[in-house]
Amino acid sequence: MSDFYQSGEITTLHKLGTPSLEALEKELQRYSRTRPIALVLPTIYMELEGKALPSILQEIAKVKYIKQVVVTLGGFTEDQFKKAKEFFSVLPQEVRLIWNSGEQIKKLYYFLDQEGISAGLDGKGRSAWIAYGYILATDKCKFIVLHDCDILTYNREFLARLCYPVVNPNLDFEFCKGYYSRISDRMHGRVTRLFVTPLIRALKQLLGNLDFLDYLDSFRYSLAGEFSMAVDLARINRIPGDWGLEVGVLAEVYKNCSKRRICQVDLTDVYDHKHQNLSSEDPSTGIMKMSIDISKVLFRTLAGTGATFPEGFFRTLRATYLRTAQHFIDRYNHDSTINGLFFDRHQETKAVEAFTKAISIAGEQFLEDPTGLPLIPNWNRITSAIPNFFDMLIEAVEEDNK
Repeated sequence: MSDFYQSGEITTLHKLGTPSLEALEKELQRYSRTRPIALVLPTIYMELEGKALPSILQEIAKVKYIKQVVVTLGGFTEDQFKKAKEFFSVLPQEVRLIWNSGEQIKKLYYFLDQEGISAGLDGKGRSAWIAYGYILATDKCKFIVLHDCDILTYNREFLARLCYPVVNPNLDFEFCKGYYSRISDRMHGRVTRLFVTPLIRALKQLLGNLDFLDYLDSFRYSLAGEFSMAVDLARINRIPGDWGLEVGVLAEVYKNCSKRRICQVDLTDVYDHKHQNLSSEDPSTGIMKMSIDISKVLFRTLAGTGATFPEGFFRTLRATYLRTAQHFIDRYNHDSTINGLFFDRHQETKAVEAFTKAISIAGEQFLEDPTGLPLIPNWNRITSAIPNFFDMLIEAVEEDNK
């Protein structure tokens, strides 16, 4: 059972006692009549052949309060797209597939490039962004919920708890971030535990308690892929197209939303999904690339709030991060010991050493190019530049879904 302690800048909605799923779903059905919900599922083909997604669809098929399901497909061939159509046809809700590598959608991306408002490179960020655009274009829903498709422990309560904070009008939240415990016989979530939190704490030591850092430090699982939000945020938020997506989304929400209308919710007692390789020798893939991209999002966001990085700052940051992360390793060791969990101190230390290297690489890249790749433009900018783009998007999606 979770504790009820409130800490940090945002409201935490805990999982207390044994809440009734039936009561939760009944409320959501009632609210969704006037506050309809769209569910976004970013998917790659290997997930169609995995264990998680078929079970996820079985659970979603039982949900009556979801109006739209928008499946945004990354890297699907034509044959794979045909299989995806059949695969997702089991859902009773209104379902639309966005074939990002199909000719219809590729023409739209090319058109945006030609207009000088590029949607960036292929990736989860762009896949989510185009799904938001379709939901805005159809104008059928007031709220968007997104979760990954590799969750092995998925159930209906998970989805209901993710939807509830923003859909219930009495709570009045605009954005809700999911969190959960990443525990099996050991602690998982290395990037959050050993990288993001220690890095934020190190930055606070060097830069002081900046409001943005305090805000980020309030999230119990900042890299969770699950969140819900009002559609108006999807209209005005820009997002990164790389591995910095989750932190970048939090940064945009910080800019565009009052903290009183942001919350995080405990989704489930048990959570498991696929695990990324550390890839400590290859900064272009795996957890190393993820940590580099996250670092650059942090550095660029801080620079945008007026923070300055004097000469030697990133050398000092590496040392401060390393000391902070080593202290966290001690904490996790003690926590694992009292709970009878396996703890591999050597592997934890190797991960911290790799993350220290990632900070160095990210710092160098930031200094060479402080602005970096531009964020994907928000939908207000797209429709301002191309007033009929929503019509073009609806036509492309409907053509593919025939």
